Amino acid sequence: MKVLVVDDERPALDELAYLLGQDPRVAEVLTCDSATETLRVLQEIEVDALFLDVQMPGLSGLELAQVLARFKEPPPIVFVTAHEEHAVEAFELRAVDYVLKPVRADRLAEAVRRIADGASDRGPAGDLQVPVELGGVTRFVARSTISHVEAQGDYARLHTADGSHLVRVPLSQLEEEWAPAGFVRIHRSLLVSLAHVDEVRMDAGRCTVVVAEAELQVSRRHTRQLRDLLLKRAGS
Repeated sequence: MKVLVVDDERPALDELAYLLGQDPRVAEVLTCDSATETLRVLQEIEVDALFLDVQMPGLSGLELAQVLARFKEPPPIVFVTAHEEHAVEAFELRAVDYVLKPVRADRLAEAVRRIADGASDRGPAGDLQVPVELGGVTRFVARSTISHVEAQGDYARLHTADGSHLVRVPLSQLEEEWAPAGFVRIHRSLLVSLAHVDEVRMDAGRCTVVVAEAELQVSRRHTRQLRDLLLKRAGS
């Protein structure tokens, strides 16, 4: 595939272009250092995907994505950023993936896989199927049915209306990979799906959320961000 990398910082641009160039699925890597240059290039060249920084002078990456969404056939977008707080906005813009800096080669390879497979792993038609082990049999749980995720050492427990499932994936990895699907951290040991939050409760400065009839505590450092995200989601 032919991909376009957009970042206003030259070291980050060069590193990302190099890593993508090492992937056998990527035949050509083009680079731009601004949104304006990107729009000019896209008028002349068709690309299979965009790897886009969020914070740039002039048009930000999110604003550029809004412009590209008006294209008849907008290219798939992977946001690559050091700022995790924009993940929900990226999800609303139908980003294929949201990769945090510093970029790991294996994490970038996963983003390329999602593009190559032609699936964003979101929504009813493309809902990610999570493999879980039940009595020695591998079954699949739709991510959209998962209300929250609880850390248990190097494992994570996925909670659904039908029960819970233990998977050997650390919570930090799920936080990064599932952020575009609306999963946010509310505590050092908890992720919640914004789509499953029914209530936010405040009592003497203590914040909790009700998710699938379970009341979960929100840490002080995550309270403001969670409320802002939920209000923005409700407004949109």
